[in-house]
Amino acid sequence: MVNRGIRGATTVTKNEEAEILRETVILLREIVERNDVIAENISNVWITMTNDLDATFPARAIREIEGWEMVPLMCSTEIPVKGSLPKCIRLMVQINTDKSQREIRHVYLNEAQKLRPDLSENKS
Repeated sequence: MVNRGIRGATTVTKNEEAEILRETVILLREIVERNDVIAENISNVWITMTNDLDATFPARAIREIEGWEMVPLMCSTEIPVKGSLPKCIRLMVQINTDKSQREIRHVYLNEAQKLRPDLSENKS
């Protein structure tokens, strides 16, 4: 097994606790589903948000998911680059896996699809 990173990002429309928590869970569940991840194989999850989001810690939502209580989580803020995508939540899920880099499915939802259109799977 090797340790691989799975990137994910999403956006919210408002700096509100409920929306931040909801969109964090939606993003994580999509990463888990697309990559057949189980919590036991997670090394850690890095979570960042842009400076315009400060209503809550998004890790709170992940800690409440059954089976994820022991997964190490860390929250931080993104570098505030002028013109960068606002109201954005990013995840770096590090997993222990036998999958190759090409088999990893990164997830970009909502306005965050603009960050990596080459990796975004638009589910209709």
